Amino acid sequence: MSLLSWPLGVTGVVLAVVALRRPVEGNDAELARGWAATLAAQVETGEGAVWRQLLGDDTRRINLTYVLQPTTVRSASAPAAGRLADDGPGAVTLPDIVTYYRSTRPMRLVVTGAAGAGKTVLALELLLALIDSRKENEPVPVRVPLSRWDTERQSLPDLLQQRLVEAYDWPQELAASLVRQRLVLPVLDGLDEMDPLVNGAPDPAAPRATTVVRALNTYQHGRDAVPLILTCRTRHYDALTASGGIVDAARIAIAPVDTADTRIYLADRALDASRWRPLLDHLAANPGGPLATVLSTPWRLCLTATVYHHDGEPGELLSLPHSDALDQHLLARYIPAAVRTAPNPRSYTAEQVHTWLHHLTTYLDPTGTLPATAPAGAEATDLVLHDLWPLAGRTRVRATDALLSALTPVTTLPFVLTVSPWATGWVAIVISAIATVAGTLALTPGSPISHVNPVGTTEGRKEIALYIAIAIGGALPLTYTMSLFIDQLPFSISAAVLAGIMPGLALLSMSDMIQEPGVDLGARAVIKSNALAGIPYGVCAGLTLGLPFGLRDGIMFGLALGLASGLMAAPATGARIAWRYAAFLLCSRRRLPFRLGHFLDWAATAGLMRYSGPAYQYRHRELQHWLRQNPQPPSTP
Repeated sequence: MSLLSWPLGVTGVVLAVVALRRPVEGNDAELARGWAATLAAQVETGEGAVWRQLLGDDTRRINLTYVLQPTTVRSASAPAAGRLADDGPGAVTLPDIVTYYRSTRPMRLVVTGAAGAGKTVLALELLLALIDSRKENEPVPVRVPLSRWDTERQSLPDLLQQRLVEAYDWPQELAASLVRQRLVLPVLDGLDEMDPLVNGAPDPAAPRATTVVRALNTYQHGRDAVPLILTCRTRHYDALTASGGIVDAARIAIAPVDTADTRIYLADRALDASRWRPLLDHLAANPGGPLATVLSTPWRLCLTATVYHHDGEPGELLSLPHSDALDQHLLARYIPAAVRTAPNPRSYTAEQVHTWLHHLTTYLDPTGTLPATAPAGAEATDLVLHDLWPLAGRTRVRATDALLSALTPVTTLPFVLTVSPWATGWVAIVISAIATVAGTLALTPGSPISHVNPVGTTEGRKEIALYIAIAIGGALPLTYTMSLFIDQLPFSISAAVLAGIMPGLALLSMSDMIQEPGVDLGARAVIKSNALAGIPYGVCAGLTLGLPFGLRDGIMFGLALGLASGLMAAPATGARIAWRYAAFLLCSRRRLPFRLGHFLDWAATAGLMRYSGPAYQYRHRELQHWLRQNPQPPSTP
């Protein structure tokens, strides 16, 4: 009868395969259009939140103006100029950004401007407006940080597919189908972030950015150029495209903010008009002066409004007409002002916030600890919680992870020995072996599975299938061998059933939870989702090993032994990301808050960070650079 373990084990394999391979039925194009509507809702929710973060508590948007720029290559046809938004009924106005883009032929747009000119805000306004007016067969605009493009190994479709998987929790096959059906409109943000500066200036060679330009020029559907939107700083684009550029694209340049708009914006943000009067009067009297020129970007206006929102004298800016001096002055006061202004239930101090945010910039520094997925020489912008662990030292975190993984099963030893003192020797050996396996798995090279829902990706499915094969391949011979020496039919059959069927049931439950996209992933949801994904693994492993012994030796003994094996399986397989993240936090106690995700969420509400899919980004690259260069909070009056 013990031979029943083999067919029953095969049943588990079949169930696992069913969970891993769920074919999509129906017409691909019709299904893709339906999925595109789901994606559009996700993008609108996620990018709408980013848009609100960038605007802060502004009561008035700065209606940016932009003009069409000549190019050295074949250009798209487009209006000569436009504005961010319509000026209202009855006004003789330039086209708004969505009207401007839809009138561009072909629909390929390059947005350029100075640092802080509002390129990302303009791109977000366009993205949200396109979704708002989107028809069923039109592509969904998806913003992609270009700094994450591995130009040596990825094509543009691969990059778009990766973005849908990582930022919007799409299964790999469905993401590939949307890209293949041309239902994803790439909004490529930050071409200037692809290559490091050379002596403080953009690199004319810029190998990665040059590769991007070539890829975009060959990104076609048949003979037609595929629509796209691209942002880049003016200096970088000029240096990069001295001998060429994006073909069949309209290049626009964001104009400086008019002094009249500057005064209106600052006056609307002022709580105490008398404090702002000296600055506003100076701008009115000197509309073309040095200070008005410096304060002609949305980023500096946001800094100014935030720093002096509750207190301080804005008139002191009159003595800082140069951009570098003004930037240093405002940035030194930005974090203290944000801490004072934003709700602060955890009572973070400005010194703590500065120190923690500075430490995180060392992870993004191209000369420091870069993400494993970041191309060499690039300045990263994304802080993904489950990828941060190398920041605390790879060896140190792995060792801590291994220690935690090994100690967790050992904690069950007193319970096991309490319920079954007669089995002290061999139970201690079994649990010690379990602890050794758990610790060894934590020390293996490389990072944990880097996907939130591993069933949704080909790579994750292969890894899960490997775990199942190992579990079943080990459990079945063990069950068969034990049945030869222990003539107990219930034990043999139950062990075979649990060893063969439970892994498949666990995977089926996970597949039901995560196969369908549609739920937006927060930055901390990645860790939470992975921790929850470990529960089926732990339950599966615990029941597989514990209950057969419970049928023979008593239910308490079976539960105790199952608990030990489950506590090994959860961190060693299903919850690898969450377990490694916990080890990272333990190793970073003096440099980062233990509730790091909660802190970064607060920083986003305070206007210091922003969300980008499952990642956090600094509110502006200038803030990231300044924090990296200033480890200690500057002393300010």
